[in-house]
Amino acid sequence: MYIRALRATSNGTDHSYNSVSLPTSQLKSFVVIPAWLKSFKKSAIRTFILHIFAFSQLQIKMAFTPSSLPSLTGKIYVVTGGNTGIGRYTVQHLAEHGARIYLGARSESKANAAITEIKRIVPSADINFLQINLMDLKTVAVAAAEFKNKETELHGLVNNAGIMATPFEKTKDNYEAQWQTNYLSHWLLTYLLLPTLLSTAAAPGAKPGDVRVVNLTSNGHNFAPSAGINFADIDLVKGGIWSRYGQSKLGNILHAKTLAKLYGPNGTSDEGKGIWTASVHPGSINTQLNERTSSPLKMLQPVLQALGVYSTADEGSYSSLFAVASQDFKESDVGGYFVPTAKKGKPSKKAGNEKLAEELWSWSEKEMRGKGFIDA
Repeated sequence: MYIRALRATSNGTDHSYNSVSLPTSQLKSFVVIPAWLKSFKKSAIRTFILHIFAFSQLQIKMAFTPSSLPSLTGKIYVVTGGNTGIGRYTVQHLAEHGARIYLGARSESKANAAITEIKRIVPSADINFLQINLMDLKTVAVAAAEFKNKETELHGLVNNAGIMATPFEKTKDNYEAQWQTNYLSHWLLTYLLLPTLLSTAAAPGAKPGDVRVVNLTSNGHNFAPSAGINFADIDLVKGGIWSRYGQSKLGNILHAKTLAKLYGPNGTSDEGKGIWTASVHPGSINTQLNERTSSPLKMLQPVLQALGVYSTADEGSYSSLFAVASQDFKESDVGGYFVPTAKKGKPSKKAGNEKLAEELWSWSEKEMRGKGFIDA
């Protein structure tokens, strides 16, 4: 049995990651595996836990922290899932540097509670609630329209919200829940906000890198089905909770790559260009995402937390912040895949499949046009 991990290498000053595939029997060469895990009976679960241990032990922390961000005064950002976990700290750090943020969330009361807490820390925080339920595409369209009615500029969109390994469920739009929440609703939100993003990038005085889109993904994209995206069974009815999760997270990476191809610095679209994009794997983070999963791994969360496998939600926000606002994120990074902390990684082969990325974009456009959410 093979496991995909990230091997960290260093020349004394610079650190880099290489995605490696190695038999679990060789993993002991790179990480320390506790005795209780070696004897774990369920092989699929054991392999996933080994993956977590490999990532947490092989990663090397970078010097990047949100304190190094420049002033963001006058800049406007949208962060989905900004009321909790990684999203909440993403909002807080952007606010600390003077940005105006629209916090996307389903629950107004939970969003307002988060805003109140952030304002205790950052009294000057300029945060606005933007109601959006990613399980309901109509609310996505309404949220985009509401934002455009209030603002004429948008400098950064962080497609942060998501769910992981949840039971099979259909949304009211008739898509599998993980697929719609993690990928399709964010695709639609981004598409509807493209005119504002592009006009901001083209505005007089705008500089390269002023406008960015960041998709939260996961190294769990390696669990996607063999085809990458199963267009014949997009809901993966015959799949499992992890293959559905993997497909949705692969979709996030392919989305960021296609955005870069169409609307990046050298974009081919006639609509405009200048949007910088990235997909970000935040690491193994202790958030509500773990509590909502239906995987047997849920029972192991307290153990994994006690063993120090997880990073904090605050630390989980660092790579997102780097990609959406840091001056150290360069044009050569556009369309890239980032791992903790703020380092360029190498995703799966499926994630680099340009034909698959194009096919997914075409599928998404067709689906959203068919439902009347984008113009024909």
